[in-house]
Amino acid sequence: MDTIPSHFYDEPIEVIFDQPPLLEKKPDCPQGFIWRGETYHITEILEEWVDYRRRGKMARNMKPAHLSSASRKGSWGVGRFCFRVKVESGRFFELYYDRAPENVDNRKGNWFLLGERISFSDKQK
Repeated sequence: MDTIPSHFYDEPIEVIFDQPPLLEKKPDCPQGFIWRGETYHITEILEEWVDYRRRGKMARNMKPAHLSSASRKGSWGVGRFCFRVKVESGRFFELYYDRAPENVDNRKGNWFLLGERISFSDKQK
């Protein structure tokens, strides 16, 4: 199903897994998430992809020859696992896991709700 962005949030979320991922830094799509105090159960994964691009100062601290390889394979603390999903209510969202450590005490990375989407066919009505 084709969707287009309708609202941008980029806010932290808490995710729900039936079973935690085997590799924390390479998670599958969660079964749900909690955002602004409301629980959303994911019923369908529309699309998923990985983005290993280095951003900001992380993009400038690597030799060009290694940058190409890192963008394909990833490197420590760099990368996003992205998911477009449909939830029980029929709403569409895009969420991602950012592997970048927040600080020395939180090296696991964080989950974010990038935004809400609407189906392309709804937009045309």
